Amino acid sequence: MSKAAKQANAALKKHALSYPEAWEDHPWGGTVAKVRKKIFCSLGTAPTSDEFVCLSVKLPDSEVGALDLEGTEPTHYGLGKHGWVTFKLPPEDMPDIEVLKGYIDESYRAIAPKTLVKALDA
Repeated sequence: MSKAAKQANAALKKHALSYPEAWEDHPWGGTVAKVRKKIFCSLGTAPTSDEFVCLSVKLPDSEVGALDLEGTEPTHYGLGKHGWVTFKLPPEDMPDIEVLKGYIDESYRAIAPKTLVKALDA
């Protein structure tokens, strides 16, 4: 994995795991962030290359805009029809990391119980 991809993946993972009750799991060998028992973010590299930053998140509000970005597609396995978007980005074409962190935030808020979202906003 390139140094830039490794750094980006590490920063996104750290951000995802900073949310209330967020924890790391490896249900299919890849890394996911869960809140309680529900996945809100899948992290890692694209299977075809170690040079990509890969992220899948649920985007109920910004799905359409996110899909306009280069390197995005509806998440496979039928998740795309429920607002999940997958980003497969070479680090040099990646938007500002704060944009990706914003997508993680939106996904957490979409998946987490309302009590945790309220606590996050307090």
